[in-house]
Amino acid sequence: MTTRVASCSCGQLHLTCEGEPVRVSICHCLECQKRTGSVFAAQARFPSAHVSIEGRASNWSRTGESGGSATFGFCPVCGSTVYWEADGIPGFVSIAVGAFADPNFPPPFVSVYEERAHKWAFAAHELTMEHHA
Repeated sequence: MTTRVASCSCGQLHLTCEGEPVRVSICHCLECQKRTGSVFAAQARFPSAHVSIEGRASNWSRTGESGGSATFGFCPVCGSTVYWEADGIPGFVSIAVGAFADPNFPPPFVSVYEERAHKWAFAAHELTMEHHA
């Protein structure tokens, strides 16, 4: 069985996940853009029973565009949002894909709130820009 570890930037808060995620998605909603400071959020969903959380987490809840509430667990030391639980999806934990720091993590197969996507988000490979290894 696959084991993956996700953590905050300072490493104080970390999650161990057993098995494969049941969903990997990207979200373009404006709240996810603000939460991540990026143009979209990428998250992996695991059954709660397959996730162990170690370290201290501070929590913050908000109502999303769908009307449902989500509670976010973030590190009180470095501020990284690592995971969240949505009241409409009991029994599951969503984890920020970037917290795994694994370029080989499975790609998303769901994309939501695309009407709020930055127009260039799906065409970033076509933009004229400098490239550094």
